[in-house]
Amino acid sequence: MSAIVKLDQIYKSFGSNQVLKGVSFEVQKGEMIAIIGASGSGKSTALRCIDRLEKIDSGTIEVCGMRVDDPAVDLHKLRQEVGIVFQSYNLFPHLTVQENIMLALRHVKQQPKAQALTVSMAALEQVGLGNKADAYPEQLSGGQQQRVAIARSLAMAPKVMLFDEVTSALDPQLTGEVLRVMEDLAAGGMTMLLVTHEMAFAKRVADRIIYMHQGTVWEVGPGEMLDNPKTPELHAFLNNGL
Repeated sequence: MSAIVKLDQIYKSFGSNQVLKGVSFEVQKGEMIAIIGASGSGKSTALRCIDRLEKIDSGTIEVCGMRVDDPAVDLHKLRQEVGIVFQSYNLFPHLTVQENIMLALRHVKQQPKAQALTVSMAALEQVGLGNKADAYPEQLSGGQQQRVAIARSLAMAPKVMLFDEVTSALDPQLTGEVLRVMEDLAAGGMTMLLVTHEMAFAKRVADRIIYMHQGTVWEVGPGEMLDNPKTPELHAFLNNGL
């Protein structure tokens, strides 16, 4: 079985700061991978490299059969295959929830309006917000806005979804509603990579957890590894209450 995402010996520096130091891992179709680690360990940078939001210094990245590190890679095609959701929702305040979701469907996928309306509504239903189609972002809670951001990515029918600390700006109640949506996606077979501080969620839902430390993949295993860390670094990280 060939991996849908493959990172091989990825190095990335910002100026003199080397953030990724030979990161390698693979993700199979339908897998849910949680990436954990302290701030500055390189986890968000690794995620952003997968979508070519950051260019790597060396190594190779393959996603959905495309070489992301190839300067000639078709970014338009890559970003139709890979959805990414950030900590900030990045919704347009002057557009309704449904208009926010339809924007890329109309302009990137060139869908006719009737089709875009149907697809966007289905995506909103999937995240439990079918009744908020005509609302504006400012009328929604943070958790609802984040679910709209997820729906916007889902509407594009990506093969891989990336989540970069999507709950870190939310209070516990709102965090729960966003995590439930992500859990449903995982149960539905969506290939997902998730950078998170939500350890209980990672343990319960992830097929594998990748612990990054100082720019490297330090420890990899199933959820149970959080109960029985093999390395003193992961043990210390977990005991810090992060």
